Amino acid sequence: MPDDRAPVLLRGVSYAYGEGELRRPVLREVDLAVGPGEIVLLTGPSGSGKTTLLTLIGALRAMQEGSAVVLGQELNGAGEAQRIALRRRIGFIFQHHNLLGFLTARQNVAMALELDPMLDERTRLARAGAMLAAVGLAEHADRSPEKLSGGQRQRVAVARALAGSPGLVLADEPTAALDRASGGEVVRLLRDLAKSRGVPILMVTHDPRILDIADRIVAMEDGRIVDASAGAAD
Repeated sequence: MPDDRAPVLLRGVSYAYGEGELRRPVLREVDLAVGPGEIVLLTGPSGSGKTTLLTLIGALRAMQEGSAVVLGQELNGAGEAQRIALRRRIGFIFQHHNLLGFLTARQNVAMALELDPMLDERTRLARAGAMLAAVGLAEHADRSPEKLSGGQRQRVAVARALAGSPGLVLADEPTAALDRASGGEVVRLLRDLAKSRGVPILMVTHDPRILDIADRIVAMEDGRIVDASAGAAD
């Protein structure tokens, strides 16, 4: 039986785009639990519903059917204010790092801390610098994104996602734009940092090179989970 205290607990989640004759189901009765500190990879062909599921868990879109309890918050019926509050407790990492080019690496990471009214600018920048040091970029903290390699930019994105001590990390194809060495470096770093903090990671990926970091690999097809095998990390 799934643990009701799991950071992510989905029961019977279904979702469709469009209405009437244009209605297209993309998720069908999905059940999924992600435990504390667990790394779960979502795999499957394009159009299988992986990214839609990730955006529902991340409170980036409203629920339609089923139950999704994320970090203790039931999302079915949750209002926009509740979803915004939940998003502030989640670290997001995307394929395209979405760094702001007019800010330094340190300033990009510090942005993730601006939602905490208890932190002044000096403290935010100090914490951002410490997080960049943790991802091996201490010497690059004051460089703009254009002066960093693709792997370095994605490491800044990892630092930004973890800077606010999130209760959950959601990653959508974080290695897709990286070469083998950079991609492996980023996911190992993400695994080590998240594991040391007990933070669960749910990652959408098509990248077979990173499957060995998973505690569990969840395969999706046509909006359903068709396999949930233990990963090599076991």
